[in-house]
Amino acid sequence: MIIDEAAARLETLTRLKSESTDPYPSTARRSHTVMEAIGRYPALQKSGDRIILAGRLRAIRGHGGMTFAHLEDGSGRMQIAWKKDVIGASNYDWMRKNLNVGDFIEVGGTLFTTKVGEKSLEVGETRILCKGLMPLPEKWHGLNDVEIRFRKRYLDLLSNSAVRGVFETRAKLLSSLRAFFDSRGYLEVETPVLQPIPGGAAARPFVTHHQALDSDLYLRIAPELYLKRLIVGGFERVYEISRCFRNEGIDHTHNPEFTQIEWYEAYAQYQSLMAQIEELLPALVRAAGLKLESVKFGNQQIDFTPPYERLTFREALKRHAKIDIENFPDRETLGIKAKSLGAAVTVADSRGKILDEIFKTFVRPKIVNPTFIIDHPLELSPLAKKKLDDPRYVERFQLLVAGMFELINGFSELNDPLDQEERFREQEKERSGGDEEAQRYDADFIEALKVGLPPTGGAGLGIDRLVMLLTDNHNIKEVILFPTLRPMKD
Repeated sequence: MIIDEAAARLETLTRLKSESTDPYPSTARRSHTVMEAIGRYPALQKSGDRIILAGRLRAIRGHGGMTFAHLEDGSGRMQIAWKKDVIGASNYDWMRKNLNVGDFIEVGGTLFTTKVGEKSLEVGETRILCKGLMPLPEKWHGLNDVEIRFRKRYLDLLSNSAVRGVFETRAKLLSSLRAFFDSRGYLEVETPVLQPIPGGAAARPFVTHHQALDSDLYLRIAPELYLKRLIVGGFERVYEISRCFRNEGIDHTHNPEFTQIEWYEAYAQYQSLMAQIEELLPALVRAAGLKLESVKFGNQQIDFTPPYERLTFREALKRHAKIDIENFPDRETLGIKAKSLGAAVTVADSRGKILDEIFKTFVRPKIVNPTFIIDHPLELSPLAKKKLDDPRYVERFQLLVAGMFELINGFSELNDPLDQEERFREQEKERSGGDEEAQRYDADFIEALKVGLPPTGGAGLGIDRLVMLLTDNHNIKEVILFPTLRPMKD
């Protein structure tokens, strides 16, 4: 049936062109949006002024010599009506023969109220602005196929108003993030997406080749090392809302292309950043139109009212995995213990990777309300400053929430260039041993640290996951307009 209707619409298009009607004019003459017309309805109706609306036809229904339709623009939806005895039989027949749901049209006329009290426009003149050649999904009982929804987001947005609401909320959250940091004296900056050395996170990068330079470049996995260079250069507070890329698996919480915000502040450290986040998150929850004490995510009710619990990495594993990591100081004994617990580890995994796997398996699913996991083992944090009272651990935090999200990651930045150099070399050893996510040695970054990085705190927040959380969506594809998908089969 869809094929038949598409053929009929193509016939209509051919006929319109043969009649010298331009079905795709370059200009529109709209005088009011739908919401402006509704907002000024009493005055416009009383004056009888002619107005012009433009938008997409969303429904058409005929009643003898009268046809009603709904016209939708970016501001809202309004009923319009053609009366045969007002516009004449030939114009009425033209409208009935040539207009379809989904067409963009321009209509001029005056406002009136129907017998059932609906604000409407009585159409005097009609012009086609864009002839739609395919029927809208709603004509065929809406768009419910998840695969089609993600591949053809334009149809999803047309069919599902709740989906549009998700992306409107996303836009509000981005505006709120900028307002929060701008009001605190941070400078928004941009750093390279194409980088000669990928750094700032443990991840496998995408690689490409620049022909003119005859060298490989990498899509950034994080902006961190460049943002810290800017602190070296004299900017004391910077942030970047950045698109990042990681050549990893796709699942409900991972997309190879994602958006995050990272921010860095000179003379701050991880404790002050946690206090700042206890101001930031409530502001974002309110921006999404939610109450702090009752954010719904699935069957969970999450309370974002600060302060948030602080739990050391070691204590978190004691509580939820029943293991004291200090009893397993080497990779071999820790790996044996992890396997006995049921964690998915291999003999090739480093001690840091085993610790991370135990944490992801046994701790993360147990955290519902926002909780700071702090003071991570050194092996997990090659860019964080060691704790002064126990150098086996670093000044780092992760904010966990909803049993599945690491929403924010931050730390007191390592600014000792010799310590950083040693850790980079350790990472290179891990990489040589088969860990493709280990960080690279970045000689220029070491040189920048030798110039001098003041005491600095830095953090990163995953924006896609934030939107998931605050719109009660459990698949990251629902909050990215055009997610990465597997190629379609023939």
